[in-house]
Amino acid sequence: MTGLNRTNTAPRRLSVRLAQDKRDLEAVQRLRWLVFFEEMGASAETAASACLDRDEFDDLCDHLLVIDEDRPADEAVVGTYRLLRESIARKHGGFYSAGEFDLSPLMAASAPLTPEDEPRELLELGRSCVLPPYRTSATISMLWRGIFEYIASHRISVMFGCASFPGSDPDVYSPALSYLYHNHLALPEARPVVHAGKGVSLNRLPQGGYDLRQALFQLPPLVKGYIRVGAKFGDGAYIDHQFNTVDVCVVMPVELISDRYAARFSVAA
Repeated sequence: MTGLNRTNTAPRRLSVRLAQDKRDLEAVQRLRWLVFFEEMGASAETAASACLDRDEFDDLCDHLLVIDEDRPADEAVVGTYRLLRESIARKHGGFYSAGEFDLSPLMAASAPLTPEDEPRELLELGRSCVLPPYRTSATISMLWRGIFEYIASHRISVMFGCASFPGSDPDVYSPALSYLYHNHLALPEARPVVHAGKGVSLNRLPQGGYDLRQALFQLPPLVKGYIRVGAKFGDGAYIDHQFNTVDVCVVMPVELISDRYAARFSVAA
C-alpha cells in the first residue's frame, strides 16, 4: 500500500502502514491481547496461547498499524484496526460482525442496482485498539489517515463494524444507548439489527427521560469519534461476555462522512 509511511510532528514519531508479514501480524495480536485481555478483562478460555489475541478472521484481513518509531521493534506497534473487505468476506463465510448483528439489510442496500453499476464494497472495521499512553488525537488521526487511503484504494462505499462499551451490563449505559437510538439510528433499509436473544434494545429510556450530559459522558471516545464523522448505528446492543463488552453496530456511508473530516483525512492520505 503506497504512501502509508508518514510521520507527524508530535513528540512521538508515529507512522502508519499495513501489516506486511507474520511478524507484523503477531505484533498486532500481542497488542490486542494487552488491551482486550489484560486491560479490559476479556475471557481467555477460547484465546490462543502465547498471549496473542487471534482468530480465523486474521488471515483474511488487512491490518492497519500505528508504529512508534522510537520504541524497540518488538514493541513498536501501538495502535491497530482490522480491515475486512466485502469481496473477501463473501468468499470465506462472511463478516465477523455477522455473529452479533443481522447484516442483511446493510448488504442489500449496498448491492449494485443494475449489472452495469460500478461495483463498490463494504468494509468492516474491527479489533480497534490503542495502548493507553497513545490514546491521543495524534494516534487516532494516524489511523484515520490510513483508513481514508485504504477506502480510496479499494472503492469502499460503506464502512461498518462494532464499537464497544466496557463491561457487559447494558443497564449501566441506558442513557448513552437511548441517546444513540433517538439521535443516530441508521435508516431502516440499511440498519443492522442485533440477533434475537443475544442483545438488548437501544431504546431503553424514553426521549427526555435521561440526562443528556450523562448520556454523552458515557459514550466511549471511539463512538464519539464515529458520531463526529457522521456515523449512524444499528438497532440493538450485543452483550459480548467473552470480551466483557456491550457492542453497538456502527454504519458509516463514505459519501456522508462529515465534509470537514473527509477533507482533512483525504488530503493527508
